[in-house]
Formats: sequence, structure tokens, C-alpha cells
Amino acid sequence: MRILITVFLLLVAISCGAQESPDIRTAVFAGGCFWCMEPPYDQLDGVLETTSGYSGGNVKNPSYDQVSVGGTGHAEVVQVTYDANKIGYADLLRVFWRNVDPLDAGGQFCDRGDQYRSAIFYANEEEKKLAEASKRQVEAQLGAPVVTEITRAAAFYPAERYHQNYYQRNPVRYKYYRFRCGRDQRLRALWDKAATD
Repeated sequence: MRILITVFLLLVAISCGAQESPDIRTAVFAGGCFWCMEPPYDQLDGVLETTSGYSGGNVKNPSYDQVSVGGTGHAEVVQVTYDANKIGYADLLRVFWRNVDPLDAGGQFCDRGDQYRSAIFYANEEEKKLAEASKRQVEAQLGAPVVTEITRAAAFYPAERYHQNYYQRNPVRYKYYRFRCGRDQRLRALWDKAATD
């Protein structure tokens, strides 16, 4: 009986060890209003969490009021926490491009200013290479220069609690804002045209 229990425990240990342990990573993207960058990532298998916040600036622990008027150098960003065994960084990049206007140097959609710029904040050389390669692909696809920044990751500061998961907690206001901002209309015009060229 003792041998059977030992064999059983050994088999359980082997089967547990055969499962891949999660490889938890984060990626940071700026695509204009951070509310609008959470939903496309939240629906992906392998994405564990999205957090709206600020990055790329020169003020510690900035507030929304500081960032939204400009001058801190920060962009509104989304931090994507994901399991790299289930989804790759290249997949996250594909979702990023389809949710921004990479030709707009003045902001994104109705949100104007440097704080609403599009940017990819890479954490290492592999991510930088993937980001640069994807940018070249997008330029070829759109037939125009892409102005999206590719820059080394900087300190990430989570936004105030009321900004987190805004699209889930305030769906009517979120949809109204998104429509009034012309985001989906521009994305369709940009990427549908790219698909037919």
C-alpha cells in the first residue's frame, strides 16, 4: 500500500511539473485616451490585467490633472500584464497598431497634445526589435511615415482609481466619449483602407 501511495504522489508531482508555469510580464503602450486602450487587451486570452496610467515623463507620481494639461512629459498609457506562455509580445503589438492612428503626430483622435501621443515603451532589446519591425510593416501597409514613438520603458504610475476599467463601470459615458471622439470612425477608415490596398 505504501508503494502505491508513493507511486501516486510521484505521478501527481510529474503531472504538475509538466504544466508550464506562468511567465508573467508587462508591456506598456500609449494610444491616446487610456480608457480606450484597455478593452482591446482585456479580451485577449493570456492577458491577465490592464492598468491605466502615466509614463514617459519627468514628474514623480503625476496626477491626471497634471498630465491632462500637458507639460509633465507623460503620456496616458495602458500597462498590460500577460502570461507570455499564452500570448506573445508580437501579438500585443498587432493589437496596439489596430487601435491607434500611427500617422497622427499631434495626439490621438479628438485628444490633442503630447500627453495623448502614441508610443511603445519597450523593456528590453528583444521588445525593441519586435516593435521596430512591426513599425516598418505598418509603414509599408499604410504607405506613409509612422510617427509613433518607440522608446525605452520609463517609470509607470497607475492612474487614479476612477480611471481603472472605466469602460466597464461607466459603459454609457464611455461609449458616448468614444463616439464623440471619432475614434472608431478613424480606425475603420485607416485600417479598412490598408486592408484593401
